[in-house]
Amino acid sequence: MTITREIEAKLQEQDPGNAVLGALRKLFANDVYLLIVDANERSICYRFAMYLQEELPTFDVDCEYNRDGIEPKRLAHLDLHPDSHDTDAKTVFPDVIAHIRGKKENYLVMEFKKSSSTVSHDVDFLKLSGYKRNNNLGYQYALFVELTVGEQPGIARVEWINA
Repeated sequence: MTITREIEAKLQEQDPGNAVLGALRKLFANDVYLLIVDANERSICYRFAMYLQEELPTFDVDCEYNRDGIEPKRLAHLDLHPDSHDTDAKTVFPDVIAHIRGKKENYLVMEFKKSSSTVSHDVDFLKLSGYKRNNNLGYQYALFVELTVGEQPGIARVEWINA
């Protein structure tokens, strides 16, 4: 599996793009099996986050991190609040973030979607936009990634959220 030039170029439009690209390459080199068998999105994100941590050593990279300091993350304008029983990822648990824990240094927030998902992308885009606009969270960069799962795994789409 190779990452297309179009996807590479799209990722490189923003500062953390090369780190994301490096982590995606490692994911496909080492863990493509997870995509072939359509493993849980959380399993895929966890492996990706491990590789992103290698690419961004000055940041803490976390999966489904639901804290804003010591308080739970909230995006009230979307009426999205942390819910530990939510298995459809509709609440405020970003899939992957790069930040500095305990400080207001939120660098990158990412939402992943598998091609097999029946949940609308709209919720992901609303959350990503909210993570950037929210004064308490204020992520510098927000990225949506759609992964193709099954026999021909790949990256279907990447999109930087600017507002």
